[in-house]
Amino acid sequence: MTAAGKPVTGASFEAIHWDVINWRTIEQHVRRLQMRIAKATRERRWGKVKALQWLLTHAYSAKLLAVQRVTRNTGRNTPGVDGQIWKTPTQKLKGVQSLQRRGYRPQPLRRIYIPK
Repeated sequence: MTAAGKPVTGASFEAIHWDVINWRTIEQHVRRLQMRIAKATRERRWGKVKALQWLLTHAYSAKLLAVQRVTRNTGRNTPGVDGQIWKTPTQKLKGVQSLQRRGYRPQPLRRIYIPK
């Protein structure tokens, strides 16, 4: 939620603070998109489904909610494969901004042999 009271949507990277985000509005926005996808699926409108899925995966609200859920769950203190833990609000917002498809390069596979 921005200072003007509008929900944070799209690719809006406005300067916001993690602690002042209205999570209820964010959850409602994501839920509304999910419900629209479900309705379009029931109606077998596959073009609409694809367009709505694109909207959901690129929505800033969805990215905020994803980072919030990951940083609040019970495994939040376990670092991922990159060894990072997002604890501060600044780290969480940087994590949200890093969720983009361009420039993604997976880390090399680490093979571990298990003795039999």
